[in-house]
Amino acid sequence: MIVVTGATGNVGRTLVQLLAATGEQVTAVARRITEADVPPGVRVVAADLGDVGSLRPALEGAKAVFLLVAGEDPQGIAGAAKAAGVRRLVLLSSQGAGTRPQTYEHAGRFEAAVRASGLEWTVLRSGGLASNAFAWAEPVRLRRTAAAPFGDVGLPFVDPDDVAAVGAAVLREDGHDGATYTLTGPAPVTPRARAAALAKALGEPVHFVEQTREAAQAQMAQFMPLPVVEGTLAILGEPTPDEQRVSPDAERILGRAPHSFDEWAARNAAAFR
Repeated sequence: MIVVTGATGNVGRTLVQLLAATGEQVTAVARRITEADVPPGVRVVAADLGDVGSLRPALEGAKAVFLLVAGEDPQGIAGAAKAAGVRRLVLLSSQGAGTRPQTYEHAGRFEAAVRASGLEWTVLRSGGLASNAFAWAEPVRLRRTAAAPFGDVGLPFVDPDDVAAVGAAVLREDGHDGATYTLTGPAPVTPRARAAALAKALGEPVHFVEQTREAAQAQMAQFMPLPVVEGTLAILGEPTPDEQRVSPDAERILGRAPHSFDEWAARNAAAFR
């Protein structure tokens, strides 16, 4: 049995589908999950990573767990997994845990707990997800506009389906114990270029509007804590060389190049129509 937390998210939903398609027994975990959210035969457990006790029923009989950075008790989660007989933890962390450890201290605490768990472990440090562009869905649908700061600063956004595919591989295969992988797309892409990719996918113009840093900060602060806003803006506007570098890890694990943002946009164009 493999447990997938965050099973209704951009990465987790695909991961559940991939694992189920290989014949694995899967338990899908999210706070508000139903059987309608998963393929037939997948076990569903509603649980909150912020409440370790709610997670324990999901861990029964599990051999591996795909874990998100969520909640405030990573040691408690790792301990519950070990007590349930889990052998392998795969943590979906953030690239920022390595490049900006003070800003991404929360992810760093989860990484430390996984490494100290006494279980087999693998850490996946994801770069920015291509699916962050879903924030443009409404303005693109209504006004064919997309707004973002730092319009000409490129980052190698990663397709969440590629993150899921790497997750499926390391959950099922041996040889990844003790590894920390950085997952990126195949090339840096700017906000302006992402808007152009959406326009190509839609077959209609999409007007890119470059925001000021202040406007972007005010918008992001409506749904993100201020320290996370500041860290995100720092990456978007002044990325380090490591944050702009294309990692070979996804291609090495998957045996193929990761998907481009253009491919992600073409596959998800319906959300922007």
